[in-house]
Amino acid sequence: MPKFIFIFLCLTLFCKAQQNEFDKYGPFGSQVFTDLKVALEIEKNVYKMDLSYKKLEPKLYAKLGKLKDLQALKLSGNEINTYPLGFGDLYNLLYFASYNNEFTSFPPDLKKLGNLNYLEFFGSKIDSIPSDIAYLSRLKTLKMSSTNDTLKLPTTLKYLKNLKDVTIENCVLDSFPKEIFKIPNLNFLNLTNTNTFYLTKHFERFVNLEVLVLDANQLQSIPFEIYKAKKLRFLSVKNNHLQKLPDTISQLENLTVLDVRGNGFSKQYIEELKAMLPGCEIRF
Repeated sequence: MPKFIFIFLCLTLFCKAQQNEFDKYGPFGSQVFTDLKVALEIEKNVYKMDLSYKKLEPKLYAKLGKLKDLQALKLSGNEINTYPLGFGDLYNLLYFASYNNEFTSFPPDLKKLGNLNYLEFFGSKIDSIPSDIAYLSRLKTLKMSSTNDTLKLPTTLKYLKNLKDVTIENCVLDSFPKEIFKIPNLNFLNLTNTNTFYLTKHFERFVNLEVLVLDANQLQSIPFEIYKAKKLRFLSVKNNHLQKLPDTISQLENLTVLDVRGNGFSKQYIEELKAMLPGCEIRF
């Protein structure tokens, strides 16, 4: 497949994923506003707004906080790096995503945004998640991608009891991102290209974890205790430095897909894995 076609397909899939998540939020059938000026003129009952690739006039952008009914807001490629005054007044906001805007921090007044369910930053310049994220008690999904720098994690992540989906990609974390492994009710965890060298042994904490993606890291081993994540059904460890997995992986009775491509697994060991996991699709 030609490279440009592959890139186009990747971008198409990425945009479709963004749109699918955006579509989940706000009242059913509500209008999606794409013009900030029009939305501000109406002000009431503006529930969804997608300002992707819009040049935002500073005077209008400063009034964004007036849209107090807003439940879903997507910003993409707007050439902005600050939040308007009153952003915290969007207390009905359930979904907020920013793509390729160079924000350097999370929104101010996170305490006021306690209804947020979904929060995503792609292509920002954020280098730390603030401890105030603990106020987002209803947060279910957190995604941080392509910050092009380190990303510091707060100890308060463990208080997010409704957080089920965490994706961190193309960011430099500590070699052992221990704060992520303390989030109590994770169902989906994706740490791709995060400079992760080793993992926690406390897999007993992952009572509900079903999907674990650890691609493009520096892992040389997977802890023996992985068998304690009993609900795990999808495990991907592509492009690491693994030569084998712990034998306890055979105890993961719900595992249906195991992706080990891009490691140092011999053909003989792949056959051993197939024998250990007879009901599992092994991608190698």
